[in-house]
Amino acid sequence: MKKTIKQLCGFAIAALMSCLLAVACTPTSNTTPSTSTNATSPTTGSNQAPIPIGIAVAQTSNVALLGQEEVTGAKIAETYFNKNGGINGTPIRLVFQDTAGDEQGAINAFNTLISQDKVVGIVGPTLSQQAFSADPIAERAGVPVIAPSNTAKGIPQIGKFISRVSAPVAVVAPNAIEAALKINPQIKKVAVFFAQNDAFSKSETGTFQETVKQKGLELATVQTFQTTDTDFQSQVTNAINIKPDLIIISGLSADGGNLVKQLRELGYKGLIIGGNGLNTSNLLPVCKALCDGIIIAQAYSPELKNDVNAAFRQLYTEQNKKEPPQFTAQTFTGVQVFVEALRTLDKKTKLSTLSLPELRTQLNETLLVGKYETPLGEISFTPEGEIIQKQFFVAQIKMEADGNSGKFTFIQ
Repeated sequence: MKKTIKQLCGFAIAALMSCLLAVACTPTSNTTPSTSTNATSPTTGSNQAPIPIGIAVAQTSNVALLGQEEVTGAKIAETYFNKNGGINGTPIRLVFQDTAGDEQGAINAFNTLISQDKVVGIVGPTLSQQAFSADPIAERAGVPVIAPSNTAKGIPQIGKFISRVSAPVAVVAPNAIEAALKINPQIKKVAVFFAQNDAFSKSETGTFQETVKQKGLELATVQTFQTTDTDFQSQVTNAINIKPDLIIISGLSADGGNLVKQLRELGYKGLIIGGNGLNTSNLLPVCKALCDGIIIAQAYSPELKNDVNAAFRQLYTEQNKKEPPQFTAQTFTGVQVFVEALRTLDKKTKLSTLSLPELRTQLNETLLVGKYETPLGEISFTPEGEIIQKQFFVAQIKMEADGNSGKFTFIQ
């Protein structure tokens, strides 16, 4: 009798999970269509409902220059992994919600993905500022989150369900200053600019300023601005008047690009370091020819040699006719971690036998102990969700003669 009851419970749980997954995959009016639209994948040959993974990134607002690259990375991952068997024969389906550029947008996106779309996990949000507001919602709901571009101090410490594939700024940023000193060993005086309304920029500038001091350089001035600013003449004039040898900018792509443009137009000729927010080819249309020479530390290189990066790079270049940027690679990696962890979990315990809360919890536990060969190289996680990454790079923007196109040239 006990065995019969146990079997009946198992059937009931499996039916419940099937229903939950079916509901989760129903499109909503606020969801951007993903690249997979059919429940049956021709590659996997599965008739099971796809497993929904949430993508919460900025598709609109002044942050969209970064978020658009993340959407591209997620969609490439969806296509790639479904063509390679999905989750042991069951396809994945990405559910997109737009976080826009503020905290409320991220909160709304997370709430919708968790409660309405019933995703098993979330890749997002775009900004660290948004993560500090939205991640606690996922933590309370027991939903695993993988941050694709949150590098501020304290992100994994938000809770046990929060991890990231974006290396912390304290690890990456100092590499750019070291590269600048190799290019110009005579650097002595440094001017720093940062967006004071952005949590990431405030965290990053702290690392930059501390590294400047550790290198024995003079931190001559610190100028602040807002990510929504377009006119930087006052700050630029103040900085140029002290005649710096190096300028370091922590901001986002639109404001950062305009700041670079105005620095050059007002006569600054020295080296410029851009922080992670400027780490996008979408910066190039903003400052155009004046982007030339910007130094940016990288957590990704298209030239990294491994099979998954070769496949990712080929898919991206075929679609976009240029090399993939870091945010695209990191978002692909976030989806990859969920896929590989789901495959591992499914081999141990069939996903269809788990309730949605159980699946989310066990997925989080599984992904934290895995090792992954990704476009970023080999990565793993600390028990609290911090990425362990072996390789980092530094690039310098080289603009073409037309002043409209350019590329990131890796210098170390």
